[in-house]
Amino acid sequence: MSQIQRPGNFLLARIALSLTFTAACAALARAQTAPGVPTLEIQAGRIAGHVSPTLYGLMTEEINYSYEGGLYGELIRNRSFKANRTRPVYWSTVGNATISLDTNQPLNQALNVSLKLEAAPEGRTPAGIANGGYWGIPVKPDTTYHASFYSRAANGFAGHLSIALVSDDGDTTFASATVGPLSADWKEYEATLTTKRVEPSAGNRLVITTTSPGTVWFSQVSLFPPTFNNRPNGNRPDLMRILAGMHPKFLRFPGGNYLEGNSIASRFDWKKTVGPISQRPGHESPWGYWSTDGLGLLEFLEWCEDLRMQPVLAVYAGYSLNGQHISPGPDLEPYIQSALEEIEYVVGGPHTAWGARRVRDGHPAPFPLRYVEVGNEDEFDRSGSYNGRFKQFYNAIKEQYPRLQVIATTPVTSCTPDLIDEHYYLSAEAMEAGGHRYDNHPRTGPKVFVGEWAAHETSFPPWDRRSAALPPTPDMKAALGDAAWMTGLERNSDLIVMECYAPLLVNVNPGARQWRPDLIGYNALTCYGSPSYYAQAMFGAHHGDEILATQAENIPTRPWRRGGRRNGEGQSHRPRQQLDQLFFDATRDSHTGTIYLKIVNCLGTPQPVKVEIHGASVGSHGREVFLKAKSLDDTNSIDQPRNIVPVSQEVDGLGAEFTRTLPAYSISVLALKAESLQRSERRGK
Repeated sequence: MSQIQRPGNFLLARIALSLTFTAACAALARAQTAPGVPTLEIQAGRIAGHVSPTLYGLMTEEINYSYEGGLYGELIRNRSFKANRTRPVYWSTVGNATISLDTNQPLNQALNVSLKLEAAPEGRTPAGIANGGYWGIPVKPDTTYHASFYSRAANGFAGHLSIALVSDDGDTTFASATVGPLSADWKEYEATLTTKRVEPSAGNRLVITTTSPGTVWFSQVSLFPPTFNNRPNGNRPDLMRILAGMHPKFLRFPGGNYLEGNSIASRFDWKKTVGPISQRPGHESPWGYWSTDGLGLLEFLEWCEDLRMQPVLAVYAGYSLNGQHISPGPDLEPYIQSALEEIEYVVGGPHTAWGARRVRDGHPAPFPLRYVEVGNEDEFDRSGSYNGRFKQFYNAIKEQYPRLQVIATTPVTSCTPDLIDEHYYLSAEAMEAGGHRYDNHPRTGPKVFVGEWAAHETSFPPWDRRSAALPPTPDMKAALGDAAWMTGLERNSDLIVMECYAPLLVNVNPGARQWRPDLIGYNALTCYGSPSYYAQAMFGAHHGDEILATQAENIPTRPWRRGGRRNGEGQSHRPRQQLDQLFFDATRDSHTGTIYLKIVNCLGTPQPVKVEIHGASVGSHGREVFLKAKSLDDTNSIDQPRNIVPVSQEVDGLGAEFTRTLPAYSISVLALKAESLQRSERRGK
């Protein structure tokens, strides 16, 4: 290596000075161009609006076995033998027996088919029927089950029937009872089955057998575990409790597509869903399986009562999914009359015809009702008839019930609805981009009900068969999109009267799912909330009644192209846009003075955030609830139900100005103890 000549000391000093000056200039340039710490400013002295008291709620319909095999407590699948017209699906034989459907021996006009058992027991080996429920019948320790069925026997049958909860392999009988003797006439039989100290399991079935030869008919075979609030024909307790954890203020029911049906004949015909369950014919749901209508109109209303929610009643409006519709005018009048009678069933006194019917059905007191929705997603009605149909419904409802708020499912010009129901199923990034959708929305005209929405991790449709390989419930990426969207809904809840995620429920067993993602997953034994569920619960539990004016500086962004992948590299020719990576809103409880600051960090790195609160005296101590994940793909499941759950902690160092570092991929709620400066000054005087 050749020797390098070293410069003298004077030259070294000049070079060092030059380098220092250059470095200083570069640092100054970086300081001027690089973003600073994000700053969130809250103007506690400026109320931008008021939070709707009904903002957060639930949307429900029969999809993903949400009712049958889900929330509705019934454990027997195809209890009325009407799920298939030609064969007794989900039923099997025990011992030497044959079974078939029989339309010549109906229980009644509603349940017009029965199961015919021809039993030929061999020695002491009984013969009979068995049902495995919805992917298994759950057996839990020290639990009492109520079994019931209608039965009759052919002449010559002289035996009794044994009813039992048995493991699938037949090795264990958990509980049993004997009923009978049978007669030639239909009669209801009931039994109580109580388990002992056993391990919880789902691989079980209900077995009804006899040791006497002969022919026996069955109808309406039912098995109920304990239900929420011990309601007869009630709901599954663990699912009711997890729904209660969302602090919902309303329930939109019965759907959704379930309201419309595939055809007019298979719509949700409410009159066929009230009264004794043995008088309910049931119907095919639009998602390819049978609904017994055990969860009928009254049960929906009692669900609202149990969770202290307002009912948002959707009435059938003359359009079904196959394109059938009823044109405005005289042909629509019977459907309008049915809707008015349905409302009367809900709110009518005992001296009204349908109020009296509700009393006979077991609920003397009327239910509170404020909102009625006319139809569902009627923008898909290509006939254009909704404009006239809605006006006809609107006028009839307002004439008889002027205080009711009437919701349209798509914009109309024939009259002015009280609310418009808007639905959004978008990618997580598109939901983030929509976090500011309503900031500059006109405040004139109808209010908004965001009646269905969800962030999706994938670009293909939620019913695409490729989605079958993905988890049924959303991951953290979707939860961040959901939370970003909700900050916009809450910040604009002077306009957004109600919002609800959809779909709400999914049975996670293979073959049970028609849509993804879904908020809450379950199997026969247990249930869990997704990260998006916990985001909903956090928002529902922590908000005030006043919307505070806010603004921000230095919000980090990233490039994104609508229709492309998360990194913005897609095949779409749409221009890139800058997508915010921090979202927030602030509300205040006018009674306690508590300020709730929600912040969503979509970045994969911790993010310092400076908070400045003007117009209030803020204490140094508060509480924080946060939800975070290490990866966007992280999620919860049946096997790992609490992988991502909210964490609550006390925090110090707060005040009118403070800086906090948000975890990567996190949703945070800060509850700040604050008092208006004006109030503080008045108190000081």
